[in-house]
Amino acid sequence: MPASSASTPELIVVVAADVRLRAGTAGLRSLAGADVASLQSAMTAARAEMRPLFGATEDRVDAAVARLAAAGVAAPRLSLYYRVHGDATGLHALARDLRALPHVEAAYVKPAAEPGGLNDMQPKAGPAPAATPDFSVRQGYLDAAPGGVDARYAWTQPGGRGAGVQIIDVEAGWNFGHEDLHANQGGVVGGTPDTLVDNINHGTAVLGVLGGDGIGVAGICPDANVCAIAADTGTAIAIRAAADRLNPGDLLLIELHRAGPRSNTGPYTAQQGYLPLEWWPDDFDAIRYATAKGVIVVEIAGNGQESLDDPFYDAPAAGFPAAWSNPLRRGARDSGAVLVGAGAPPPNTHGATWGTDRSRLLFSNYGAALDVQGWGQEVTTTGYGDLQGGSDPNAWYTDHFAGTSAAGAIVAGALGCVQGAFRARGAPLLTPATARALLRASGSPQQASAVFPATQRIGARPDLRQMLGGAAEGDVPIALYRYWNAQIPDHFYTTNFAELGGGTAAWQYEGVACYVHATAVAGTVPLYRYWNSNIGDHFFTTDYSEIGPGKFGWVLEGPAGYVHPNPGTGLVPLYRYWNTHGRDHFYTTNFAELGNGNFGWAYEKIQCYVHAQP
Repeated sequence: MPASSASTPELIVVVAADVRLRAGTAGLRSLAGADVASLQSAMTAARAEMRPLFGATEDRVDAAVARLAAAGVAAPRLSLYYRVHGDATGLHALARDLRALPHVEAAYVKPAAEPGGLNDMQPKAGPAPAATPDFSVRQGYLDAAPGGVDARYAWTQPGGRGAGVQIIDVEAGWNFGHEDLHANQGGVVGGTPDTLVDNINHGTAVLGVLGGDGIGVAGICPDANVCAIAADTGTAIAIRAAADRLNPGDLLLIELHRAGPRSNTGPYTAQQGYLPLEWWPDDFDAIRYATAKGVIVVEIAGNGQESLDDPFYDAPAAGFPAAWSNPLRRGARDSGAVLVGAGAPPPNTHGATWGTDRSRLLFSNYGAALDVQGWGQEVTTTGYGDLQGGSDPNAWYTDHFAGTSAAGAIVAGALGCVQGAFRARGAPLLTPATARALLRASGSPQQASAVFPATQRIGARPDLRQMLGGAAEGDVPIALYRYWNAQIPDHFYTTNFAELGGGTAAWQYEGVACYVHATAVAGTVPLYRYWNSNIGDHFFTTDYSEIGPGKFGWVLEGPAGYVHPNPGTGLVPLYRYWNTHGRDHFYTTNFAELGNGNFGWAYEKIQCYVHAQP
């Protein structure tokens, strides 16, 4: 059965900024002299108390945001949020009353959050063996793409096991005493963990995916330091607490979802209609606070079986702020989180087939906002005991961890490998924006099943070999990333995201130019890369005779990738331009950018043919 609630329902209130409300043991007061007597009377009548949601006092919360602002980081005004503590049975009625009062800009009740699992496994009877066998052969998600994320390749790279990376898992319960969770585990660093077995198993399974020691299972990024924060006192405050413990480039994994406005109206499960946390305003701002600090937030999309593109979700819930708009539209209100859906594992994994590999699973939410998918079934990890049971939970293992929560753990693990490898190379770490961009630009593409079309987007499955710039397996195109340096000026293209990452002070990341091959395959030729320090220009050509081993100040740096010299199915032209004034070459698959020449750019020719999609 699904895991139980990780939190309780919460009544959240937002008060107008100009009131400068202060809530303390003596009640409510306004530093601006506004009349808040009616708000205080409502609290008194309900035998309730308003407290700042995100900290002990409003001033302390404002001070934390001010420190970020001084560093040039724009963070949301968290001090305007309050939580009402009172009789849980009267929260909805109290919210309605509060919405009618002066100075109250929002008053809404959030349902309790739950771990995003779909697990009803029971431990096997009988004792476990004296020594746990190696179950890693059953962890297909570790294997090479397209079936897995190719963690085994990442482990061959310096730092590729997640060294130097911190991860905090936000949910309900864990068993840090498990035999496979002793190394690099920081334990619970916030909140009070749940004692419900379902929730403990869920969190333990997530930990095993991330950081299993290798006794029974291997974690994707076992050298990362993994901690946990329980959301028992509220989801938004748990997210903010995690963000404050992490550094830029670290990972915050949200393994919770909650009932949306259309929940429990369909035939599927008790989790039908569940949504990612960011749909609620305070959770959105908590996530935005984290991503503003440079923390990469991996958020499960939820097991609601819903299209997150449905206009139904554009309507605010009762009591939301008037300025609210649907963050799942990824417009002006974008949390910056990486949103994860659940895809089917390869057929016959553990003897089960859930559909075409990488197709959307029945329960997974889907839509344009989803960035990436992970296995949503048949995930072998720690906990539950259906693979290895007995009386000691410290030796329990499962073959069947499932849900968007299983997928989220896999994606967070993959990002942990990338950050560790980039750190070891001295390359810029991924930011929230570039992590999302890299996941969308690479990976093993989503496929359709007989039931669910690929247009029901959950994204691609991560491919660490691509993400780390390694040689691809087989004939799989990888991203050619485009950068612009206005100071030189120069356009630069590379398949190795680690060279410049999300950009530097000089280089601006402009996205994926196209897709090329990492190694020579039938029908391809090298795309040679040259650099001329005299004029500050990178030059790319398939015609070796143009410059050969190097001349006229040009230095051959090697193949940038392998491309097609002739048109073909699925291929598009890569157009080449030259700007005499800027002394810069430019390449694009979009003829409309410069057409036959514009703004000082002269059209030279079609350089080659490349892939528009991976």
